Amino acid sequence: MAGGHTWRRMRWVGRAAVAASIALLAGCSSGGDDSAAGDEDDLTSLTARQRILTFDGVVYVHPGANDDDILAATRKQTQTAFGALLASKVSVRTREVQNVDLKSIKKRDVLVVDPAAPANTPPTAMIEVKYSYSDEAVIPVELSRHTSLSLALLAQGADVDWQKIVPDCTKNDKEAKDDAEGGLLWYDFDPTRSTCRKAIDREQRTIDADTEKLADKKKMVSKSRASRLFLPTAMRLGRAATATNATYPEYDKLFGGGTDPNALTVVLVTGRLAHERVEAVKDDGYFEWMDTLGVIFAKHPEMQLTKIEPAETLGSAMVGGHKVDGLTFQQFIQWTVYGTGYPAGLSAAEKKELTQKIANKLDNHWVTFEKKVQVAMGDGAPKDFTLRIETLFGADEDPEPHRRAVKRGDVVVYNGHSYIGYGPLDPDNFRPTSFPSTYQLFFFDSCVSYNYYEKDFFTLKPGGSKVLDIITNGLEAPEYQSGEMQGNLIARLFDGSMPSYQTLLQSAKATDSLRVVDGEIDNTYRPARTTIRVTPR
Repeated sequence: MAGGHTWRRMRWVGRAAVAASIALLAGCSSGGDDSAAGDEDDLTSLTARQRILTFDGVVYVHPGANDDDILAATRKQTQTAFGALLASKVSVRTREVQNVDLKSIKKRDVLVVDPAAPANTPPTAMIEVKYSYSDEAVIPVELSRHTSLSLALLAQGADVDWQKIVPDCTKNDKEAKDDAEGGLLWYDFDPTRSTCRKAIDREQRTIDADTEKLADKKKMVSKSRASRLFLPTAMRLGRAATATNATYPEYDKLFGGGTDPNALTVVLVTGRLAHERVEAVKDDGYFEWMDTLGVIFAKHPEMQLTKIEPAETLGSAMVGGHKVDGLTFQQFIQWTVYGTGYPAGLSAAEKKELTQKIANKLDNHWVTFEKKVQVAMGDGAPKDFTLRIETLFGADEDPEPHRRAVKRGDVVVYNGHSYIGYGPLDPDNFRPTSFPSTYQLFFFDSCVSYNYYEKDFFTLKPGGSKVLDIITNGLEAPEYQSGEMQGNLIARLFDGSMPSYQTLLQSAKATDSLRVVDGEIDNTYRPARTTIRVTPR
């Protein structure tokens, strides 16, 4: 199990108490805006807008640096925009802000001079490299009328003087200090802090004063400029193309049969959320997993447990030296989420023991639930069909559960850590052959999943956005209520109302952190053209 940044970093833990009840969110009715035209304010996302983000940067490299060295230096600097943008609730599409425009790179030879050095001190020859960055981004609604943001990047002096930056430009807590020491200062860098802006201004005044002392400003740059800590930068925000009407998943493909031609398969993977590995019953992820299933079963009580892998006996358990029989999964949910529904006659200690034993049996096991229905499309005759959930709690850094999910799922839902993009969902863990040829919908509910996964998974899956839609979030998604809102979304997908993406996002609004849908603009399904009827069997 990972320690340090990769384990603890990626989900904000904010649960104050166990939820008192399952509350289905507003906007879950099948009527409303599903077929209505909209404008930019209700498309793709409830809380975010798409933009084209551009900014300029500069780095200094030694003479003889090749193109790879120069590209690495520019990308190291653009990576520091990650924290700066995140502090302004902005997320870009390219992982860790690496989309440097190679055609924009301009180089010139310069002499680096230290005005404070003795007069006979020779200057240092370097190459000044200027570049431009361009990327797709999501911004919060409140910034939708802004055309730029005044922020800053970390410059090359930050590599050696990071201790000077942490107090002014981060939360300056243990986590930020540990991150900086481990090379992750870029994640916590926040130039919007008043103390940081003052530090940036102080440094700029020093650079300006040193520049005035240069004998030849066209050929020389001051040492304070070449070794600066901060690079003030204007992040420009341009309009991006978006849809102009309500958008929909490809329901005709989901209910027409995908990885299994006679079933709609949702694969739900829930990760461990505790910062250190603990028993399932003590991990908040286990609670959220049970809450997800509880919300789904409340709307779809016909769901039946059909399989557990590896095999386990869930209907009975030894507690306090005697056997308890007749146990059901619905009881497991009641125990975990509400603390009720135990068999009669158990002491408090026995209830705790029973809950723990069942949790241990479920930990890292695949559990399958199914509901039998009939589906009819258009004028076609109804056919037997299965609504299926394959789900696992306990995922950590092992990519295998996720490989199974993307291979088998028509809809893949993940709730857990992002590990700064380098964990089990790292795109490098997948190949084009990892995916089925059929249409899929992914929902990655984790920290900054828009940046870590959105672009690369479209590239990996053959057919790209023609056969894949992805729901991601631009900011850190809260843990609290994540299970409830995922249950709402999955229940809506199953209920036969064929809701628009706008309605689906509304059902999951409780944890919306710049949540966006991508890949949907080229979808062809429209409820007015293709009716789909889902009825009990």
